[in-house]
Amino acid sequence: MITYKRIKTIEADQLAELFLSVDWFSGKFPEKLKIAFMNASKVISAWDNEKLVGLIRCLDDGIWQATIDCLLVNPEYQGRGIASTLLKMILEDCKEFLYVDVLPDQSKAQFYLKHGFEVTEERQPLQITGKTWIKH
Repeated sequence: MITYKRIKTIEADQLAELFLSVDWFSGKFPEKLKIAFMNASKVISAWDNEKLVGLIRCLDDGIWQATIDCLLVNPEYQGRGIASTLLKMILEDCKEFLYVDVLPDQSKAQFYLKHGFEVTEERQPLQITGKTWIKH
C-alpha cells in the first residue's frame, strides 16, 4: 500500500535513487537534493513501506504564485495513480494561490492538461540548467 507524507526530511540516498530511476541529472548530486527539498515550500512524497517511490515539490511566494518544480515516480510504480494523487494533493495545498505553474517536458504535457492546466498565450518558458556550468 502506498502512503503519502508531507515531509521535507528525506535522506539523500533515497532522493538520489528516485531521481536516478527516472534518469534525472540531479540524482548525481544527492546532498544538493537533500538541501533543496529541505528548503522547498511544499513537498509531498509517496512511500512503499520505507522506499521512496514518488514525490512532488512546489516552490512559492506564500500567496501569489506557486511553481511545481518536479513530479516524479519510480518507473516500477508508474501506472498506479501515484503521480495524479501527488498532483491533486499539492494543488489542494496551493488552492489559495492565484497561479500555479509547471514547466513539464513536452512528453509530460498531456498529463498536466488532463489535470486542468492550460497552455498560456502570453508567455514562453525559458530555462538554463546546471549542466551548462557544472562539470559532470
